[in-house]
Amino acid sequence: MFKKILIANRGEIALRVLRAARELGIKTVQVYSTADENSLPVLLADESICIGPPASAGSYLNVRNLLSAALVTGAEAIHPGYGFLSENAEFAQKCEEHGITFIGPRPENIRAIGDKASARRVAQESDVPVVPGSGALASLDEAKAFAAKIGYPVILKASAGGGGRGMRIVRSEEELARNLANAQEEARAAFGNGEMYMEKFLEEPRHVEIQVFGDGEGHVMHFFDRDCSIQRRYQKVLEEAPSTLDTALRLEIAEAAVRLARHINYRGAGTCEFLVDRDGSFYFSEMNTRIQVEHPVTEMVTRFDLVREQFRVAAGEGLSLAQEDVTVSGHAIEVRVNAEDPDRDFRPSAGTLTDVHWPGGPGIRVDSHVYAGYRIPPHYDSLVAKIIAWAPTRDEAIARMRRALQETVLEGIKTTIPFHLRVLDNAFYQRGAVYTTFIAKRMQG
Repeated sequence: MFKKILIANRGEIALRVLRAARELGIKTVQVYSTADENSLPVLLADESICIGPPASAGSYLNVRNLLSAALVTGAEAIHPGYGFLSENAEFAQKCEEHGITFIGPRPENIRAIGDKASARRVAQESDVPVVPGSGALASLDEAKAFAAKIGYPVILKASAGGGGRGMRIVRSEEELARNLANAQEEARAAFGNGEMYMEKFLEEPRHVEIQVFGDGEGHVMHFFDRDCSIQRRYQKVLEEAPSTLDTALRLEIAEAAVRLARHINYRGAGTCEFLVDRDGSFYFSEMNTRIQVEHPVTEMVTRFDLVREQFRVAAGEGLSLAQEDVTVSGHAIEVRVNAEDPDRDFRPSAGTLTDVHWPGGPGIRVDSHVYAGYRIPPHYDSLVAKIIAWAPTRDEAIARMRRALQETVLEGIKTTIPFHLRVLDNAFYQRGAVYTTFIAKRMQG
């Protein structure tokens, strides 16, 4: 096992990684920008090192500074968390070239599956169903021809994208030219790559994902499913495990995810995302080659530490258990508490937290890097905390989450807690009628 690692991230995921490392007896080096010098992971790490200014490009996305920090401190490995450089094949390659273990997939894994167009090819080679879609679109005429072939509505997606950027739903040929140009421009600004592809748009699908793990030696297993259908502008806001789908369908989707990951000899933690239509048909959407924001709900229902397993696999110790050892018990729900004002179109609400009180009691977990007196910087995403509730049944988990949110105190900023309470009280949510259109169709008024 490693003696010292560097954590190349910030916020709650940095603290999550730090805690797992400390339990394994691994020393930690926490990097930080000048905006994050008082963050909890910086204060708790064995060592901390400043890597640049608040802007991500000069700090958390600065490969040279991150590698220099690892080499100067003697870190043997780098954990990238999620976001930033966690799915960057070039960064993973640079780590290897400098004799530093990248705690994640091999660079070739990321290259094979990180680009959405190539991911579709991998899925098809693995006999995993995909939504009817194109390769990279070379022109507007090609886009028009393909849309006519598969039928409207269609959705345009950025080949190098994620988080909803570069996405456009198109319902007619008249809309296509304008939307394609706008999506290309947005993708170019966000990812430095304006390449687009097209898929058939499913009107009311569920977003179901499978947590997989591979040892890089041909062994791949799954940790069952999560439902991430509650989304706003393609960003997940509430997740749960397991989904409310039929058990046989859940297992069928999980087996498809394992098949895909095994096809590329996958190493480490990964998540295969699927869209599930009302008739039970499911289609591979993309694979995230990292630990997910919502991994705690899987940990709560399987009683297994996924981040510790990342360390174990990266250190060459292989998987610590077999598929038959993984079972699901009870139900878990996670809400993402963001520093946003839901009554003002979710406007960001950076500022100083004057008072903080987290919920407790049976089945409650809080992952957060903030504390009373901490100033939330405006330079990064608005995630303040993840609150997770576990209970023997879904109804009990909803009730427990409601109670936990009502106990939570975060003074000095606006948060999305009132919005989450409205979701939990929604009759459609309570009976499990959740789709990616839930917020737009069931939460208005």
